[in-house]
Amino acid sequence: MEKDNEELLDYVYQNAEMGVNSISKLMEVTNDSEFMHQLDTQKNEYTAMKNDAEKLLKEQGLTEDDLSAFDRARTYIMINMQTLTDKSVSHIAEMLMQGSTMGIVQAIRKLRKYTQVDEPVKNLMQKLLEMEERNFNQLKKYV
Repeated sequence: MEKDNEELLDYVYQNAEMGVNSISKLMEVTNDSEFMHQLDTQKNEYTAMKNDAEKLLKEQGLTEDDLSAFDRARTYIMINMQTLTDKSVSHIAEMLMQGSTMGIVQAIRKLRKYTQVDEPVKNLMQKLLEMEERNFNQLKKYV
């Protein structure tokens, strides 16, 4: 069970870290104030999620696994390539919705796979799923 807790918490931590990093990069691309506010709100939610996962890991005597330098570089390259010719709010919202969709699918899979985890770990994973769904729905109006 401890290994499952660690794997699930690492997933939540890395997902949240990817969200923070991606949104930070995309905030450099747009200058739409309403959309920027939405991005800032989502970035703050991902930051809180990352902090919650880190706290639970530490409570269990574990340390978080940060995203690899390769994953970070790949994300920045992908964002730069996808926004090179289209920096529109609609396109950026679509990119984020695709990321949230992947997050939703993975969260559902992980919740089904890791059924024997501690309740706080399961609750945090459920909270991540709900956040991804909410983010997806909030971004619809920008597409």
